[in-house]
Amino acid sequence: QLQLVESGGGLVQPGGSLRLSCAAPGVILDNYAIGWFRQAPGKEREGVSCISVTRGTDYAEAVKGRFRTQRGSAKNTVYLQMNSLKPEDTAVYYCAANWNPRSPICTMLPTYAYWGKGTQVTVSS
Repeated sequence: QLQLVESGGGLVQPGGSLRLSCAAPGVILDNYAIGWFRQAPGKEREGVSCISVTRGTDYAEAVKGRFRTQRGSAKNTVYLQMNSLKPEDTAVYYCAANWNPRSPICTMLPTYAYWGKGTQVTVSS
């Protein structure tokens, strides 16, 4: 059973930045596609970004140009760098993983097998 732990959330002012981490203690994530999702109060969970095993990435239109997903050098962590944050980015952010060693693509659909418990991001002045 793969365990994922998100961290790095918090309160930030509009226009600020945060970097979220998705860690898998003791597991190398190189063969897993990783997705980032968020869920705001009263709304459905939505895909934000994803990264494939070949480091291809995809982003939701709402975050393109502001968010960036990348794999860490430690190989057991994936990051979501969030810049120019807006109040509408406020949500609980989740990372998710699928074993997918041969696929060059990733998906922002919530079809992942493994999920973290989430980290709260609040953008407010």
